[in-house]
Amino acid sequence: MKQEKILLLDFDVAGRMGGVLEEILGQSFCLSVRSEREMTNSCDLAFDSALADFDPAVVFFALPRGLQQGAGRLLQAIKSRRPQTPLIAAIEEGEPKATFELLESGAADFITPPLKAGDVLPRVWRLLRQADREPPLTQTLKERLGLKQLIGESRKFLTEIKKIPLVARCNAGVLITGETGTGKELCARAIHYLSPRSHKPFIPINCGAIPLDLVENELFGHQRGAFTGAVTSQPGLVAEADGGTLFLDEVTCLPSSAQVKLLRFLQEKEYRPLGSTKTLRADIRMIAATNADCEKALLSGALRRDLYYRLNIIQLALPPLSERREDIPLLANHFLVKYAAEFDKPVTGFSPDAMQAFLLYDWPGNVRELEHTIQRALVLSEGSLIEGRDIFLPESGTAARQESFQEMKSRVVGKFEKSYIQGLLLAHKGNITQAAQAAQKNRRAFWQLIRKHHIDAQRFKPDPS
Repeated sequence: MKQEKILLLDFDVAGRMGGVLEEILGQSFCLSVRSEREMTNSCDLAFDSALADFDPAVVFFALPRGLQQGAGRLLQAIKSRRPQTPLIAAIEEGEPKATFELLESGAADFITPPLKAGDVLPRVWRLLRQADREPPLTQTLKERLGLKQLIGESRKFLTEIKKIPLVARCNAGVLITGETGTGKELCARAIHYLSPRSHKPFIPINCGAIPLDLVENELFGHQRGAFTGAVTSQPGLVAEADGGTLFLDEVTCLPSSAQVKLLRFLQEKEYRPLGSTKTLRADIRMIAATNADCEKALLSGALRRDLYYRLNIIQLALPPLSERREDIPLLANHFLVKYAAEFDKPVTGFSPDAMQAFLLYDWPGNVRELEHTIQRALVLSEGSLIEGRDIFLPESGTAARQESFQEMKSRVVGKFEKSYIQGLLLAHKGNITQAAQAAQKNRRAFWQLIRKHHIDAQRFKPDPS
């Protein structure tokens, strides 16, 4: 790397990012631009001038928050001149959307202050090594392999999945949100196996499955004699993931004390095993996931804000299966082919009533529930097709059956009426007259709806005591 030349374009003239980068990188070419208006015009000339002097292997940008929105044009201009040259942006922490736009515009990676040699130089080294090692065909094959398990064609799903190859090539933290069973770990694995870290370990950990008093030990390990029963030293998952990716599933389940230590590790890349006086270093990429509402988790204290901002540099929000019903036939056939071969069953498809049952069900367990339902149906099936009688769904507790339009409409309308009436009674503290007025119905008709749905209006009234 010492023989390679690095171009540094410094737009952070009022701050220190450019100066710090110049100190870390050593022999770099530094360019200062004083306004957004000058950003494209003068940079075009300066960049062309720099290329005339030497051939840079990497281009660094120092971008303050105010210029991040307009940086896409600049990166695209540079990329058009130097399509094979990796571009790295040093940026102040901003919105995940603006960060992702930088990646879309051609940035291979980015880094946020505090800028340290231990963070900057490994990024440069990985990009140079990747450029030498990985021709375009290899990258194309990796993309196909890494994404082949992520099946779907719905717009909401593809909007998120198309981000993965861009996110994979950088070293930024990623937060994946979505309901249980939507494929968060599959996305994390795809990011890892499409990244320059693919030859190193991918270590998943379910934070909710670890006893609270053992979380720090699992993450950072311990020395012999650190506590009763610690007869040998044991490395933690951070040490196991060194050079690779650590995936923290259900990160909101981590206790506050572990979140503090995890945040410090993310900032310093250093940690100390339990009972040890020695500080160790580990170079890992952190990907976190949660099925919780992040805003509620922040308000309740289940997730520390400082840790959230550190993890949520780039966010992938996976939609539930109920919002991508057009993908159900694709997923169902994928699981059918997979498990028919595994179970050695000569089943080749689904009957119309079986597929309709899949399309009408709400799938609270999402893709994972669909997968398990098809496994169960395959075991029970006796012919070449999975029939409606082979499918058992929790909603009814019996075999799924075909519903007419009128039956489906009645069931959905009934659910809406009951939920709507209960909401009005709750809002008006069980006062039927006021609830009826809010619904713009007369009291008698409203009372008939209460009786129809067997609603106890009395339980919505405040306790007299």
